[in-house]
Amino acid sequence: MSEPRIGVSVVTMGDRPQQVEALLASVAMQDVRPARVVVVGNGSPLPDYGSFPGLEDLSGGVTVLELDENLGCPGGRNEALEELAGFGDVDVVIELDDDGLLVDKDVFRTVQELYAADPDLGIVGFRIADEHGGTQRRHVPRLRAKDPMRPGPVTAFLGGGHALSMRMLAETGPWPAEFFFTHEETDLSWRALDAGWKILYEPRLLLQHPRTSPARHAVYYRMTARNRVWLARRNLPLPLVPAYLGTWILLTAARTRSASGLRAWGAGFAEGVRTECGERKPMRWRTVWRMTRLGRPPVI
Repeated sequence: MSEPRIGVSVVTMGDRPQQVEALLASVAMQDVRPARVVVVGNGSPLPDYGSFPGLEDLSGGVTVLELDENLGCPGGRNEALEELAGFGDVDVVIELDDDGLLVDKDVFRTVQELYAADPDLGIVGFRIADEHGGTQRRHVPRLRAKDPMRPGPVTAFLGGGHALSMRMLAETGPWPAEFFFTHEETDLSWRALDAGWKILYEPRLLLQHPRTSPARHAVYYRMTARNRVWLARRNLPLPLVPAYLGTWILLTAARTRSASGLRAWGAGFAEGVRTECGERKPMRWRTVWRMTRLGRPPVI
């Protein structure tokens, strides 16, 4: 792929207008112009970003979608992806958290170069760091997470900042909208790997993002557990389902210090067992082996 055309997707609940404006300004300063920019209001009205300074010259300006209800992070992103696919002039979409910020001007250029050099590249994960340059351990997509500056092939990526091949999405399908929140990145990663696509962690691509805890969301424990079960049921060969879930039961019991959190986690786990999880398409054993060679077998 020579100089793939870049699209940008931002999903917001409308409660961070200043951060979205700062993010769009950092998009406008990139030394490679995006072909399209889509901002999705996830169940909320939005300001008029259509003629945002520095982006008003794009075809149609910034596209704004206002959804009637909050579809969750993956559902909102799917709306943006559908819109970008409909334009027909985007090869790679860069999805950015609404409270993130692109510090460097060459992010889009680097993304272009990476995809142009490797036609099998499906996903590129950005480095997430706070305003002091610190990267949380959970934001490094490998088990040995001491060095956030080490690039290379991985089995997962961070949802805050990443790039997705539109050709890959046409083969794998979009985000699992039913997940609503948590583990949607893992589900998409596993489907991409099983289809033969590569996932790259590239720390040169920096998204500045406030230091946060996912547990700040009231539904965190329930949805983490429910989606963990759905993830296994949808994607893993049957012998690995109990191994994967058993590992996470032990890890959760050891890590969680909140009794109410554990109760919510248990309720979510039960919900994941008894409810529909979407289409089951277990990955091939050669994908399991590929993930194992990459350092993260799908049992943890």
